[in-house]
Amino acid sequence: MTKPSRSVTVVIPARYGSSRFPGKPLVNLGGKPMVQHVYERAAACRVVSDVLVATDDERIKRAVEQFGGRVLMVTGDYRTGTDRVAAVARMFAGEFFVNLQGDEIPLNPELLADLIEPFIQSGAEVGTLKRAMDATDDLSNPAVVKVTTDAKGYALYFSRAPIPLVRDDPDRRVVTGLHYIHLGVYMYTKDSLLRFTALPTSRMEDAEKLEQLRGLEHGMRIRVWETKHASLRVDTPEDAAPVAEKLQQFEALKRELSLGRAVPSR
Repeated sequence: MTKPSRSVTVVIPARYGSSRFPGKPLVNLGGKPMVQHVYERAAACRVVSDVLVATDDERIKRAVEQFGGRVLMVTGDYRTGTDRVAAVARMFAGEFFVNLQGDEIPLNPELLADLIEPFIQSGAEVGTLKRAMDATDDLSNPAVVKVTTDAKGYALYFSRAPIPLVRDDPDRRVVTGLHYIHLGVYMYTKDSLLRFTALPTSRMEDAEKLEQLRGLEHGMRIRVWETKHASLRVDTPEDAAPVAEKLQQFEALKRELSLGRAVPSR
């Protein structure tokens, strides 16, 4: 793989003590811990320089070492995953840092390129991704974060609520071109990352439990790009089995395609 011309470090915060799903980074998905799926796809992205896991738990550290990944113990009282990423950024040189949440599994490494390449060219200080929503159930699901943007692609708001609300539709259906899922991946310049994490927790951030709202409330602009690449997310223990099955189906399709036995749907 050709080495990227710019320094892009992907940090995967992996905390053991999730309130909704303790030990989530280690959940077995098709024979691999979830953190390994996330790590391998990040490492396969052609525009990523380095990948490492930042954890507070020896069990996660051992699991990452077992599959040959880079891992760093980052202990302490950190508010969010981004604050843990900033702790890593203080230890290492680098131009750009990506916070890839440990429960967001890109099915294609190009998903990360959809953020990294335009971010580097844009001069933005914070960037993230959205994807068109296609399931009406996701609109009302608080585990699925929604995002709205202005005409230039900057975030107006992120919410667990159905935004924007179509007032005259009592069925609350998804509208193409209006409703977007926000993905758990953020990109920062090193300077903007350190400034972001120096800010106090905002009221909106605390209410929605969405760290990106800290930046918005304090006047930082967040540029949002769209990806069409799929990802899988594990929020609760009940998500593990269906996600494992989808991963297995995806890997089987990849093998078929590599052997020329299947034609991908358009």
